[in-house]
Amino acid sequence: MSNSVIKNEGPRRPLKEKIVQIYEAFFRGEDPSLDNINFWDEFFLLRPNLYFLESQFEAMTYEEISSLKETINNLFYQCVRILKDGNQIRSMNALQTLCALVHGVYGKAPGDYGFDVINLLIGFSSAEHLMQTLIERLSRILCNEYPSNLKSLVLKFLLILVTATENVSQNTLLEYLMMNSAFEAIIQLLNDTKSRQYHGYDAVLLLTILVNYRKHEAANPYIVKLSIIDNEMSLNGFGQVVSLSLSDFNRKFCEEELEPHYNFWSSVTTFIESMFVSEERESDKLNIRANNAVLLALYEVVHLNRNFLITLTHCQVDASGSSVSPSPSEPVDMINSSPSKVENELPPSNLLVTFLEFSSIIMLNTKDESNVNTCKLCFIILTCITEDQYANSIIHDVNLVYKVQLHRMPMRHRKVCHDRNGSFQPLACPMLDLMVEFILSHMTKSLPFELYYLCLGVIHRILCYQKKGRVRLQYQWKELWTALITLIKFLMTQEALLAKNCNIFNLSIQVMNTLNLFITFGDTFLPSPSCYDELYYEIVRMNHVFDNLYSLSKYFVKCLALLSV
Repeated sequence: MSNSVIKNEGPRRPLKEKIVQIYEAFFRGEDPSLDNINFWDEFFLLRPNLYFLESQFEAMTYEEISSLKETINNLFYQCVRILKDGNQIRSMNALQTLCALVHGVYGKAPGDYGFDVINLLIGFSSAEHLMQTLIERLSRILCNEYPSNLKSLVLKFLLILVTATENVSQNTLLEYLMMNSAFEAIIQLLNDTKSRQYHGYDAVLLLTILVNYRKHEAANPYIVKLSIIDNEMSLNGFGQVVSLSLSDFNRKFCEEELEPHYNFWSSVTTFIESMFVSEERESDKLNIRANNAVLLALYEVVHLNRNFLITLTHCQVDASGSSVSPSPSEPVDMINSSPSKVENELPPSNLLVTFLEFSSIIMLNTKDESNVNTCKLCFIILTCITEDQYANSIIHDVNLVYKVQLHRMPMRHRKVCHDRNGSFQPLACPMLDLMVEFILSHMTKSLPFELYYLCLGVIHRILCYQKKGRVRLQYQWKELWTALITLIKFLMTQEALLAKNCNIFNLSIQVMNTLNLFITFGDTFLPSPSCYDELYYEIVRMNHVFDNLYSLSKYFVKCLALLSV
């Protein structure tokens, strides 16, 4: 009897969550709140099922979503209203729901991301007031004593909002963030050490994206405020976030270098594996791309704010390991992290020292296009630094000396030594060392012309400062001269191949202009007369290189003259 009853019942249907049943009613265009005054207060006490909510949006077309405009507008409005009541559970659930709404609507929106998206998500008639209320409430949460996880959700929602489109300038919804600036609330997170540990990375990332919104088209209040901020705590906090992210990358790279060296058989195995395995794995392993956001943040603040140059050269990097900036691809336990062997051996440092070491690592592999772009960004940051008079005075100050660990590319004619016991020098010396290393280690048949232009530009700016200020830097100038002459020689040797891709004479002119600075004004900034004599000795010794350049230039001028006739 009991068996027959069981068979008649059939398989049981899985029970649906109450929140899922409500979502289904929403997507049918129904309003469950009509029969229940307290519906929304009870609704936001339920944990959101984001997976179901987003899957529903993905399964629908834009036209189907548009038919639910009133439901979506009402849900958005209720989320904003709940944020005002102060209940933390409801606020967290409302923020998660907002994240799903923005992600779902933008995921199905047409490419212009204009007023239609605003109308569908919020309702155009009430959008200005509602967004003002929302931004004010989010700013209040970030500024006041609220739980860390609630602040993290606020930053997550804002990041989803500003990254809803591939091109940030196409996201018209960000106009409301321009009209109602959240700059002060975001920057305040960087002032406090504990707040910076938990939210620093997201705050800097959010600020960087907002700074880039239509930066060349219209007035951007975030650009203005970032350029004039002079609060030392805020600037130091910004610098600490960048420093910790870059130093964490450097630390991981150094730990790999400290691993036992390979023997003969392991070297053979590595060589054979490299024939079949793409080199891109190495760049993925080092997580280079994860630092591009931090580099962009560093560029923006160096480019916009002159006050940050003090932070750049004086802000001490916390090498204790007690706080490490989280990476978007590899979260770090910032509270319980312990100092590594490499960190314990590091001498006193600052952000510029860390950045120079990071740049030297990036320059080890420029075969991958993404790494080339990262390297280009590093050169642009160095260009911004060397263009500034005050920054130049700091990096040439003999009373401010640091050790900088530059990582060099292994080459056939030299052995790479992992010596961490270098001498203390003004920061202009390792900066020039980095430029020399790049020139010598990237002379390949696929010469990265743009990177060489930027590299020579950094050298030229440093020399112009020394000439103008008659600064005699104690540096091994012969290494720079040798690198420049070697580059000219390489361009002449590979002229037939390189001329197909770029005008080698433009690069040659830049090299010759740099050498002419030494010849014409070297007596004003070279450290001694003997150094000046050594310059002429090198030029005379390598005269055939310059003769070949002159002959090739003369030949091309004749060819152009014949073609113009």
